[in-house]
Amino acid sequence: MKAIIVEDEFLAQEELRFLIHKHSSLTIEATFDDGLDVLRYLQNHDVDVIFLDINIPSLDGVLLAQSISKFSHKPEIIFITAYKEHAVAAFELEAFDYILKPYQESRIVTMLQKLEAQHNPASSAPASSAAPGHHPHSINLMKDERIIVTDINNIYYAAAQEKVTIVYTRREEFTMPMAITEFCARLPEEFFFRCHRSYVVNLAKIREIVPWFNNTYLLRLSDLAFEVPVSRSKVKAFRQLMRL
Repeated sequence: MKAIIVEDEFLAQEELRFLIHKHSSLTIEATFDDGLDVLRYLQNHDVDVIFLDINIPSLDGVLLAQSISKFSHKPEIIFITAYKEHAVAAFELEAFDYILKPYQESRIVTMLQKLEAQHNPASSAPASSAAPGHHPHSINLMKDERIIVTDINNIYYAAAQEKVTIVYTRREEFTMPMAITEFCARLPEEFFFRCHRSYVVNLAKIREIVPWFNNTYLLRLSDLAFEVPVSRSKVKAFRQLMRL
């Protein structure tokens, strides 16, 4: 994969270059310390990954990422910054990851491993031979000011909580800064069902369908104790979906 580094601090730029070279097969095509220079470069060069500092001259990293998101060829954006408060903006731009400075080598290694795994065709089985219930798509989830690239098959259910959505995997939970309707729009309809105004469930994780009052249901999920409700307004669609 071809990458560029956009960082106006020389020592931070060199440290990141060293870690990328040490722990990945990425090729650093160029380095920049100015946002406008990056836009000029991208007019004539395609890259796969951009390591992007947020506080750079001429055009800050968030505005630069917004411009890049409109390109027909959209490279992965990995924000690098000393400030946690930009994490929500990074998430909204669907950044691949969000790395805080000073760098932790283990954090860089984890990010690079995920990046190469996602972009290595050899690691992806053809659709015809995929295991039942498997879906290769990933989604960005937020935890502790970090963006975690997560296989959607690892999501069990999500629940609305005031103005945010809590997403549950087998062992973790993530707080998404959006309403559940917006979060549902990012999920593939063939794998997830909005079973209640406050819940969406991964159909592949349903272990047991339990009759409940008023002809509704509770859904027991594999590996989790929590029971997800099906509201009365969703019962008919759920029965048709599950052929009940």
